[in-house]
Amino acid sequence: MTDTTSTDAFDAIVLAGGRAQRLGGADKPGLSVGGRTLLDRVLAACRGARRTVVVGGRRGTERPVVWAQENPPGGGPVAALDAGLRQLAREWQQSTTDTGRTGDNDRAVAASRSAEDGRGRSGAGSERSTAGAGAGAGVGAGVGGQEPGEPRNVLVLSADLPFLREPTVQGLIRALEDEGRGREGVLLTDAAGREQPLVAVYRAESLRREIALLATEYGSLSGLSLRLLTGELDLGRRSGEPSAAFDCDTWEDVSAARARIREHGHVLDEWIAAVKDELDIELDVDVSGLLDLARDAAHGVARPAAPLTTFLVGYAAGAAAHRGEEAVAEATRKAEALARRWAEEATTTGTASQPQAAEPRPAADQPAPGQGKDNGPGAPPASEPGPGETGAR
Repeated sequence: MTDTTSTDAFDAIVLAGGRAQRLGGADKPGLSVGGRTLLDRVLAACRGARRTVVVGGRRGTERPVVWAQENPPGGGPVAALDAGLRQLAREWQQSTTDTGRTGDNDRAVAASRSAEDGRGRSGAGSERSTAGAGAGAGVGAGVGGQEPGEPRNVLVLSADLPFLREPTVQGLIRALEDEGRGREGVLLTDAAGREQPLVAVYRAESLRREIALLATEYGSLSGLSLRLLTGELDLGRRSGEPSAAFDCDTWEDVSAARARIREHGHVLDEWIAAVKDELDIELDVDVSGLLDLARDAAHGVARPAAPLTTFLVGYAAGAAAHRGEEAVAEATRKAEALARRWAEEATTTGTASQPQAAEPRPAADQPAPGQGKDNGPGAPPASEPGPGETGAR
């Protein structure tokens, strides 16, 4: 998993349950937008989390995750959040018990799980069962204090956010840290100013406290509104990209999301993000620079040179001792310069006078062109073509 400092370290809980009634009971997290499931798109946005727990039915995912299930299934967001917090506590407790080191062991576990699965995908058999975790275990049971090194911040997301991106997540994390210890979380607000409690980062200790109080007051967490929980917390607000909080509650929403990623102003960014996630690449791509390179190669060399050149740039960057963006930029500059030199040479060649091919030297017993053997009387003048000749050489 991605390294984080002690100040910006966080865990993530993704709520992927629910009945999806407005979708006719469809498997909402498994719906595809831009060739990737909604759940995978959300998991890509929180790739910086040290641990990620998905609460809901198991399914294949691009990233290794830990699974949990609220009790009863479909018990609502508060019950699901409680199940996620409990599973995080168990993961940290197990990690500390096994090694005494949480951060390094976390990366080792992630690497091991990726290797076992072949492509880093997790499925029904790739994580130990957590069925039954949740309110039925007794609120607060087995949680205790935070384990050494455990992040105190928890990112909470729904699994139906097709346009959520990692910069928005990192902005929430930084905003909470900027607030200091006084705030208990930061919510994202959408373009209309509405608060999004399922696109937010919270203090884990505050969530545990309020969930315990709700369980005591209501006797059960099942069916409780998340607003009951967030209404008791001291929260900051942060605006993000207009589409970051867009969720897919209806088929109309799904259709709108699928159409948006193909719009002219979005399709390249969406495609690059999808390819990076599919290939597990964490690299900022200079799209404009690569497009300029492809254009130069296509116009200055030949059209098929464009994809081949950009491939070779990527290959060179990958072989450059993991220098990342710097290697891509360097390889791009070199290839662009070569393409310009190639084009300039072709232009110069096309406008300059062409050197004439040397005429073959005449044999010793043959006259030079334009001359008779003796160049005597009866021989045609050099400037006039002889019989049957065209005059063109």
